[in-house]
Amino acid sequence: MLMVILIGLVWAGFRVWNMNTAASTSPLQQAQIGIVLGASMWGAEPSPGLKERLEEALRLYRNGTVKRLIVSGGLDKPDFPYTEAEGMQRYLVERGIPVQHIVLENHATSTYENLLYSQRIMREYGWTSTVIITHSYHGPRALEIAQFLNFAHPQMALTESRVLNMPLHQSREVLAYAKWTLQRWWISAQTWLA
Repeated sequence: MLMVILIGLVWAGFRVWNMNTAASTSPLQQAQIGIVLGASMWGAEPSPGLKERLEEALRLYRNGTVKRLIVSGGLDKPDFPYTEAEGMQRYLVERGIPVQHIVLENHATSTYENLLYSQRIMREYGWTSTVIITHSYHGPRALEIAQFLNFAHPQMALTESRVLNMPLHQSREVLAYAKWTLQRWWISAQTWLA
């Protein structure tokens, strides 16, 4: 039992170290699409943390690194007026991005679904190059999922947060990483059995 606990602590420590050392792809190459991974809405408005991701998306769009954006995220609560994707689109359009340059992915409820459903949209439009836009603490798991889904050379644009409680979010991210590890094994096993 002690050995299992020790292994778990070492694994969690490695994940936190990974989050703290994550960095954006450098140099970022121009890409056809930027994928903004969703985070919580506060009613009709993006949360402060989600706004940080959106500001990074605005920066990349304005400097020409990405030509279009996929905003990905479903409905947080049944009584909210907008999905995460719709809230992100409204925020970006209000700041000058043409609505036709933003593609909505309205159904994802996890990072895996964000990337899986966004990949389907990319295939539909014939897009092959992408920059994934999220926070640094979230970047390692997002990149691992993108690689698992066979994205072609996914680039990462990671923003540091000035508003999120990092100990809390990193703790939650360790749990999310554990869940993803089990999910990845399950998906791989199903594929192998098929």
